[in-house]
Amino acid sequence: MLVAYSFTGASILASIIFSLLLFLSLDDNLDMKLLFGSLAVIFELGKFFAWYEFGERRAHGNYSGAFVAVTFYAVLAVISIGGSIGGINSATNTITQQAHLAASQTNNYDIQIAALQEQVMLNNQAAQRYIELDRLATGLTRIQSENQAIQEQILALGIKRDSLPVNRQGSVLGLIEGLAHSINTDINTAKLALVIFLSVLLDLFAAFFVGLLGEEARFRDSYLRQQANSEIHTQSSISHGTIANTPELKDEPTQPHQFEDKIVRDAVALLADGEVPCQKKALAKSLTLNQEQVDHLFTQLMDAGWVTQKPNHHYKWVGSEISAF
Repeated sequence: MLVAYSFTGASILASIIFSLLLFLSLDDNLDMKLLFGSLAVIFELGKFFAWYEFGERRAHGNYSGAFVAVTFYAVLAVISIGGSIGGINSATNTITQQAHLAASQTNNYDIQIAALQEQVMLNNQAAQRYIELDRLATGLTRIQSENQAIQEQILALGIKRDSLPVNRQGSVLGLIEGLAHSINTDINTAKLALVIFLSVLLDLFAAFFVGLLGEEARFRDSYLRQQANSEIHTQSSISHGTIANTPELKDEPTQPHQFEDKIVRDAVALLADGEVPCQKKALAKSLTLNQEQVDHLFTQLMDAGWVTQKPNHHYKWVGSEISAF
């Protein structure tokens, strides 16, 4: 569960950060940044709370409430995915711009070096012409001096170009280019597809772990409730063991000698008069009881012999009178 909690926290935090990147870029004013940032956090936390509530209401059979919760989640998820798309796209744009800037600087040096090399080539052609005209002293010496100066410039530019930081292609850019080639499209379209896929995947990942934690919490509560009911049933069985094992009472329900609890008295009265069916839900509604209270109530009624449980796990009222009450 520690791993599940860690993944859940990390995915929620990532989703909030990417939404913040988009919402904080909407305005440069500090007050508006705080407002939009708070709005992004509220949307993100509200989205996951709505998903958790969807699981809770579905588990309790409240399908109308589950529909409302999943509707809220869908609306907030669309906003969140849009924020994640903007945040991830902004991050990839920064990486792309840095790569383009480094490539532009290298390309600029290459252009200057190419121009100087072309000038050297033209000078060599002129020198050949001077040689043919036998004017070595007047023109060839000047051209050689000029070529030497140009070569020094080329060497200096080459040193500057080679001293630039190595433009290593990042994994994201490599992935985008590979995706573009695989689907035969341009890099911008491939980048948009990748950003949308990652944003949707992030939301699904976070929702899965939030739902997983909700299921774990419901299972733990159910297990603890069953343990408590088992202890209560064991204690009640021990306290009523003498009555339950009395031979002369085998063929008729065991009459409770004393019912100190007013809830038990009211329940027996309602069941004896036939005002409510022998069902947990009906008694809980009539007596305003929660799940734990109604479970304890039926345990007491079964131990006293007023109620039995049929093979299909439904309950049956077998008491006929409450005169012993």
